[in-house]
Amino acid sequence: MSLISHLPQTAAVIDSDAQALNMAADLAEHFKRDSALRDRERRLPHEELELFSRSGLWGISVPKAFGGAGVSIVTLAKVTQLIAEADSSLGQIPQNHFYALEVLRVNGSAQQQKRLYAEVLAGQRFGNALAELGTRTAHDRTTRLTQDGDGYRINGRKFYATGALYAQRIPTSVVDEQGVQQLAFVPRDAAGLTVIDDWSGFGQRTTGSGSVVFDNVFVSADDVVPFQTAFERPTTVGPLAQILHAAIDTGIARAAYKDALHFVRTRTRPWIDSGIEKAVDDPLTLHSFGKLGVRLHAAEALLERAGEFLDRAQADSTAENVAAASIAVAEARAISTEISLAAGSTLFELVGSQATLAEHGLDRHWRNARVHTLHDPVRWKYHAIGNYYLNDTNPPLRGTL
Repeated sequence: MSLISHLPQTAAVIDSDAQALNMAADLAEHFKRDSALRDRERRLPHEELELFSRSGLWGISVPKAFGGAGVSIVTLAKVTQLIAEADSSLGQIPQNHFYALEVLRVNGSAQQQKRLYAEVLAGQRFGNALAELGTRTAHDRTTRLTQDGDGYRINGRKFYATGALYAQRIPTSVVDEQGVQQLAFVPRDAAGLTVIDDWSGFGQRTTGSGSVVFDNVFVSADDVVPFQTAFERPTTVGPLAQILHAAIDTGIARAAYKDALHFVRTRTRPWIDSGIEKAVDDPLTLHSFGKLGVRLHAAEALLERAGEFLDRAQADSTAENVAAASIAVAEARAISTEISLAAGSTLFELVGSQATLAEHGLDRHWRNARVHTLHDPVRWKYHAIGNYYLNDTNPPLRGTL
């Protein structure tokens, strides 16, 4: 029996890892049905996100002490992979939501945690407004937070604000008057806040990763959480962000692999679907699938291993544990980048030029992987991994590791 057919109108309560995984599997089956259509027409997934929120999955990382399931990172990554396999845009939209909740967990006051976690458990979605154009480095910020009575005003512009278009709150990185970065959990309907749907990527087309403009936007002091200090001591904020990206890419890879299997098995000619699966004996095709399958299984194993390292680091955030988790996640992120691109490319290689993948929606896997894997350079992950093993040098504390 479908779990989603019995969801309440408000958010469901998920209280275990097993329940979270079952709900994610059920939702994934539902989301998969029109995934190609949403991509082709850039049909924004408002209805799907409402169902996603009602499922209770957006609250699964809320600690048990605050009424959430407090699932393991292994489970959080697997949930993300399952949703991304069905629709990689829907898999990416909550990524910054969970990132903001991790910042809240490690840096928020008890009062802030209680109030904001309650909003999430009630079905609210958090987006993000972090990245900026034109700064000296990707880590610099120019959006300002200035004192105004008992609260603050925000002025600035953000881009690549994934999920902001669909959010009830938009966690925003800002620089205060002392030059210190904070994270402001700004209500979506705040006066002076404008979300612009100007995302035009040729992949991940429905993530809503557009721009956000803050024109003298007021924010309560209670909605401002320390941000910079999450990277001045060992925390799991950075590797948690990265493992979710690895899970998204792994989901894309699994979807491309399954579609490639089905496509090759059922074609009497590359462009004709017989509807009947048949044995394949071409040695080059068998080699392609063998190689792809090995790398996909390796990526999935490294993703689970990284989650286990992160769970240990969350429980005991020593410099050693956080460094080991960051490296394990970097390894998963590196291989998931490569396998997602390889799986999408293999579809093109096997189908050939006699049929268009776009006709079947299969080209989206490569496009989605190509766009999402550009989120941050994988070459720096190999650099950090090599430096860790060769020189016993811990990776830097940042959101990209």
